[in-house]
This record gives sequence, C-alpha cells and structure tokens, in this order.
Amino acid sequence: MAHPKRKISKTRRDKRRTHLKLAKRTYYIDPVSGEATQYHRVCLESGHYRGRQVMAAADEE
Repeated sequence: MAHPKRKISKTRRDKRRTHLKLAKRTYYIDPVSGEATQYHRVCLESGHYRGRQVMAAADEE
C-alpha cells in the first residue's frame, strides 16, 4: 500500500478542493406571473414554459 512521504499541508489540501463547491442556481423572472423560476423548468404559478402555456396554472385548479 502506498504511503505519502510527507504530510500534505492544509493549504495544499484546500487548494485541491476549491472546485468541490456547489454552483449557484440561476433564476429568471417569468414575464407572465412575475415569479422567479429556474431555467428549463415550467413556472408552476402560471404554467408557462418558454412563452407557451403547457399546463394548467396553480390558481385555475
């Protein structure tokens, strides 16, 4: 089994882990309902996706 010759410092370890973070989600404001919605998702308030009505709105049910 391989063993390290020297102890890896905390700084070097943390430099390696800089890319292991969660990405911030991007939102857009739906022009119909005015709600913040994720990209590539149906707006649940208005039922619109890319400017088209694809499902019933939440207040219609």
